[in-house]
Amino acid sequence: MTSDLTLYHTLGCHLCEQAEALIDPVLSARSLSWELVDIADDDVLLEQYGVRIPVLKRWCDGAELGWPFDAASLTAWLAARCE
Repeated sequence: MTSDLTLYHTLGCHLCEQAEALIDPVLSARSLSWELVDIADDDVLLEQYGVRIPVLKRWCDGAELGWPFDAASLTAWLAARCE
């Protein structure tokens, strides 16, 4: 099964850790799958997201939600997701 969403992050990023703690219960409650992708492992991703992480990407339409976000903005963004 492929993931519905990807959180681009890197190890040691305190903002990324905050984003993970925020999104995990919200996505779990909606039965959405997600994966972590460390941008440090890919030069293209590092260039694309290096100064923007954490970024949550929705695979059905490619929409991205960049930090900072809170539970309310995450919930609104998820409500607009593809069916």
